Amino acid sequence: MKNINYYLAYDTRGDGVGIRAFISIDIDDPIVLREIIKLRDLVVSTGVPMKPVEDENIHLTLRFLGNIPESLVDEIHNIMKAIKFKAFTIHIKGLGCFPRITRPRVIWVGVSKGSDELKRIRNELERGLRRLGFKPEAEEFIPHITIARVKGSARIQSLIKVLNEYQDHDIGFMEVKSIRLKQSILTPRGPIYKTLKEVKAEE
Repeated sequence: MKNINYYLAYDTRGDGVGIRAFISIDIDDPIVLREIIKLRDLVVSTGVPMKPVEDENIHLTLRFLGNIPESLVDEIHNIMKAIKFKAFTIHIKGLGCFPRITRPRVIWVGVSKGSDELKRIRNELERGLRRLGFKPEAEEFIPHITIARVKGSARIQSLIKVLNEYQDHDIGFMEVKSIRLKQSILTPRGPIYKTLKEVKAEE
């Protein structure tokens, strides 16, 4: 393992150089993905200025890493491999937002069943990443799947109405079979996500 002070000094906010990376669970179930897309499109139809997440980029972020040196990829992969988990089911349910419903900025769908296992995996990732010098994130980890980011306040009441109406909307169940280290390649048309490493659930 490299000198921890090197990584403590390294930019993990995402505005430096290197590979822009995150650890995630991809939404691989086509039925669940279709339902999330339908809900995202409903949110977009409110007319509020926003940037929707592209169909192929919808995922659940376990840990955003920011810009990391390429030499760190294998060490992060080792941390991921050290986490023992069997395939488990998550229940994707509810429409919500950050920071609060009166000022929505990030629109998401939530996770009910399976959230405890997601938090356990995230906590183990966090412990390993701290040993590499990553600073802990300031905000509490709340399992969610981002579907859009609000860019303005026009017609905001129409969005708030949808958020209230669909706060308990049932999207469906999905089996989590792997976690992935992803690279985010920024382009004028939006980010392109590339899988760098994958760790599958134990048999």
